[in-house]
Amino acid sequence: MTEFFYFIEYLFVEILFVPLDFLRALELESWGLANSINLFFIITIICALSYWTFKLIGFSKRGEEDEDPSAHSFL
Repeated sequence: MTEFFYFIEYLFVEILFVPLDFLRALELESWGLANSINLFFIITIICALSYWTFKLIGFSKRGEEDEDPSAHSFL
């Protein structure tokens, strides 16, 4: 059973975290490039939330939203 847990350790430390180790080493040379993955996630979330907000505004302006207080069964 211990070999199984050592395999999990090897999998994550030596294989799956290699890109993150590269980013950690890159931080000493270029802070911006090392944080590019964070910037990618921030831009993705901003785009998704903006799209969702504009869709909600569109439904509200067209009157398609059911505003009845008993519209949901759990209410």
